[in-house]
Amino acid sequence: MRFTDKVVLITGAASGLGRATALRFAAEGAAVVGLDLNEDGLAETVSLAAGAAGSISTRRCDISNRGEAHAAVAECVEAHGRLDVLVNVAGVLRQGHAVDVTQANWDLVIGVNLGGTFWMCQAAIPHLIESKGNIVNIASNTGLMGGAYTALYSASKSAVVGLTRSLAMEFIKTPVRINAVAPGGISTPMAHGTDLPADADWKLIAPLMGFRAMSEPEDIAAVILFVASPDAAAMHGSIVSADSGLTAG
Repeated sequence: MRFTDKVVLITGAASGLGRATALRFAAEGAAVVGLDLNEDGLAETVSLAAGAAGSISTRRCDISNRGEAHAAVAECVEAHGRLDVLVNVAGVLRQGHAVDVTQANWDLVIGVNLGGTFWMCQAAIPHLIESKGNIVNIASNTGLMGGAYTALYSASKSAVVGLTRSLAMEFIKTPVRINAVAPGGISTPMAHGTDLPADADWKLIAPLMGFRAMSEPEDIAAVILFVASPDAAAMHGSIVSADSGLTAG
């Protein structure tokens, strides 16, 4: 019950890691506001939280749009009177040959993974300073290592790493904490819906697969909650690898 009476805003809450994280925060007493474009998925997340110590409410939101992201933060604070934790989970994965990346896919992946994360942080930071709260951004092992056919996604997640560290330095004299968790493969709809090129060289892909099975969303949610909790009070500007050893060697 580390988050009783805390207000937590989570992007990507309709499925996968975002849903698992929302449910875990609600189980520990938080009032969770979940954002996503998938309204049916959001409704399912709410139903799965029935009986939790906390609560989950939702809002449809395109976080890649600055106005929508800012409005979602403002509505959360208006409804609950405060904001204690922002978790930026929402992400888009597109794989393929770097020479084949389209303008549409560039705009989508960078717009959601980097732009959405930035707009949410920008809107939330003044409220989190006031509440002495914190941000947990979701990066990736691909933001820390090179990988074939993931240039676009890796670029977006490397940028999230840089954004997290830069914001941490800019606001180091305030009470807010800003960190990131960098998972490896997670068994989620996004991961299982990969779009590798038909002629992909699996010897090049092997380094991104590692030696252990994919993590379950609940495994990474547990790490996120630790980083967001008072137990991690000394952590600021940290990039926490939770990738089953992918980036260890």
